[in-house]
Formats: sequence, C-alpha cells, structure tokens
Amino acid sequence: MTYVHADATVVIGPLGRRAEPGAHDLCAEHAAKLTPPVDWQLIRIDSGQAPPERSHDDLLAIADAVREAADRADQTPARKESGPADDPAASGRRHGHLRIIGDS
Repeated sequence: MTYVHADATVVIGPLGRRAEPGAHDLCAEHAAKLTPPVDWQLIRIDSGQAPPERSHDDLLAIADAVREAADRADQTPARKESGPADDPAASGRRHGHLRIIGDS
C-alpha cells in the first residue's frame, strides 16, 4: 500500500521486492478491507499471481533467524539504558529491539 498525497490516492498492489519509503505491506485480509480517507481515490492493482504458500520450513527458518539475531545481541556489550529509575521498562533485559520485562 502506498499513499500518493499529491493525487489524494491510495494504491494497493502486490508486495514490493524491496523496501520502499512510504510503502507498507498488508496481509490480504487487511488489503481487502482498507478504505481510503474521505475524498481520496483507491486504486487496486492485481498482480494476477496467487500469494506464495508458506510451509513449516519457512516458519522454522524465520524462527532460526530471530534466535540468531537474539544470540548476537546477547554477545554484544550491554549499553546503559537511559530512563527514569522508576520506569519498569528501563530495567528489562534487551533482545535486539525488544525488551523483556520481568514480573513485578
């Protein structure tokens, strides 16, 4: 999905092959339900191709990649978090861009 502000248009098309500024990936359900802002035009571009099927192997590969990234983050020296002392999130353990917050 891309917004073309100059033309007051929302364009929904196939997933991009690379990241583009201002473009957002949507699942099929959300793409089908999306409505444009008032007075905007909606253009749907159909690629004519069925979405790729996901297999169990695909999910395992994603999980392995996340684990590897978390392991690399654990091996780097910890940075001191800046934040108020009473902020429970400031004392959490970090995994990449995620933070694990313990039970209070």
